[in-house]
Amino acid sequence: MTPEFSHIDHWIFDLDNVLYPAECNLFALIDIKMGEYIAQTLDCDLAEARTVQKDFFHDHGTTLAGLMHHHDTDPHDFLDFVHDIDMARLSPAPLVRAAIAALPGEKLVFTNADAPYANRVLERRGLDGLFHQMHDILDTKLVPKPEEAAYHSMIATTGIDPTRALFVEDMARNLRPAKDLGMTTVWINTGAEWAGREHDPAYIDYEITDLESWVTGLHSAKETITS
Repeated sequence: MTPEFSHIDHWIFDLDNVLYPAECNLFALIDIKMGEYIAQTLDCDLAEARTVQKDFFHDHGTTLAGLMHHHDTDPHDFLDFVHDIDMARLSPAPLVRAAIAALPGEKLVFTNADAPYANRVLERRGLDGLFHQMHDILDTKLVPKPEEAAYHSMIATTGIDPTRALFVEDMARNLRPAKDLGMTTVWINTGAEWAGREHDPAYIDYEITDLESWVTGLHSAKETITS
């Protein structure tokens, strides 16, 4: 690789809005399902449910964490319900697959979603079988990013050396713990206000706008240097 990435032997990727373009807006479908779930759980209308949902997301890291804290929600019931969505708006990404496959070292997915949903996304994108390991919200014992415990869980389970790892995320605040642990950090700036919350250049090494251009560009740069 180019010199700034020559020490990286673990490439860690968030899932949503990273391994597919934010423009797919897959989360909008999940967002609707979350609202429906909260409305049913709290016996309230959808407008109130949305307010509750966003408060939980900002205060607890995920809507699920807030529901568990305040309403003792069954996480499996919640995850099964909100992830039951149509994946038709996702399309295969052969260039992304080839570029990630060519990266030296192991590739991992680190997500606040659960593995069944993540695997559906990867299959639809043509990225199934590409990643050596996945660490999902159940692996972290339902502790979400950006809680430090989630990162320590991922490191302990996967056996990575964080100083030799690179982490790609669309939520800026999720990069702070990674940087504190010594990881090289890459923020995908999707332009969403909530994704840029708590943005600080001190814990973001690289800022990009989409994964495909960046990851394919790594190999283009390498070819230019060696040719």
